[in-house]
Amino acid sequence: MQLETQRLILRPFTEGDAQDVYDYAKDPRVGPAAGWTPHRSEEESREIIRTVFSEPDVFAVVDRESGKVIGSAGFTGRHRKELPDPDDEIGYSLHPDYWGRGLIPEAVAELLRYGFEDRKLAVIWCDHYDGNQKSKRVIRKSGFTFRFLRMQKVPTYHDAIRLALCYAMTREEWQKRREGQV
Repeated sequence: MQLETQRLILRPFTEGDAQDVYDYAKDPRVGPAAGWTPHRSEEESREIIRTVFSEPDVFAVVDRESGKVIGSAGFTGRHRKELPDPDDEIGYSLHPDYWGRGLIPEAVAELLRYGFEDRKLAVIWCDHYDGNQKSKRVIRKSGFTFRFLRMQKVPTYHDAIRLALCYAMTREEWQKRREGQV
């Protein structure tokens, strides 16, 4: 499956994307803020593609102009009990060279459409760790509503305990937003 926006193509990852993934995943500004350690090699990025990025509805974020994989975005498969199901959570990362251009909000808007229209989700979650201002801006710009705080263990980041700020959007909230009522 492939999703498209004005400037992006969201498509499944291939092992051939390992160099592009490593190019942004090795940067210490990317992974730690999202809760994972920077990649140490192209082979590590290839292994992440084989495992984490091979899950359904996880997409390579491809810059239409260059054809380069510049990030990842998709559904994490994490479910919560605080709001009605079916639900899922969105996660994303982006190469620092592409920060500040509104690309991840563009990708998230398409994931919201896909999640609510095609997957028939009732709720979509998104969260960020305390201090991750870039992710917070994406979440707010995308229209998510803050729901609660929680401390969580982060196995992909040395089992650190971090404060997560959790947001959600219901299908009804999304529909109102699309209709310009919010």
